[in-house]
Amino acid sequence: MENGASRTPAEAASQESSATHRAYLALRRMIVVGELQPGEKLKIDRLRSVLDTGASPVREALSLLTSDLLVERLDQRGFRAAETSHENFVEILTLRCELEEMALRQSIAQADEQWEDALVLAHHKMVRQGRSDLEAFEARHKDFHMALLSNCRSPILMKFCSQLYDLNIRYRYLAGKALDYQKRDVSAEHQAILDAAVDRDADLAAERLLSHYRQTGAFLNGLFSKQAPGD
Repeated sequence: MENGASRTPAEAASQESSATHRAYLALRRMIVVGELQPGEKLKIDRLRSVLDTGASPVREALSLLTSDLLVERLDQRGFRAAETSHENFVEILTLRCELEEMALRQSIAQADEQWEDALVLAHHKMVRQGRSDLEAFEARHKDFHMALLSNCRSPILMKFCSQLYDLNIRYRYLAGKALDYQKRDVSAEHQAILDAAVDRDADLAAERLLSHYRQTGAFLNGLFSKQAPGD
């Protein structure tokens, strides 16, 4: 096929869908890691240049990201990266703890060897990755936490947990180097959560998981409560 004019309607739609998906993933990453700052206006022309794609995929990707609560629509004035605030962070942490405890308990109640093998492998890949490449580590980190919950067999619950994870991790990136893990052995925390899950001890696994989240949450809560929304 030599040019766009020779594409069938189905092929054109497929390529447009792929372009939208690529734009969605790129913009989602840029917002989560802080390359696009909270409250920053997201201009279509600039983003299409940055992403080397058309205006339509960018606009559709931004619309999708509004559903993820990472982008806000400004009436007829376009889009902006979602604002951040102390209150927003507290709500995210509270919901994350409640929903992930539910999913974790369901996952362990239905535990089988396939789930356990996948969980152990996800933990191994996270440990092997290390923190020298933060984005790569965070991808493995999310894989591990989602693997803990994956046996709940509730796609809607998993979607909410994944979305809350991304909203929470955005605050971690915004904290940057201020989030010092030197006073905590986070690797040991992950191992303890894994051990309890593999032992099928739902109460202990839930206790360790929520403690893990709340320790980081307590630090970020203090950090962002001192900042104005969007700082």
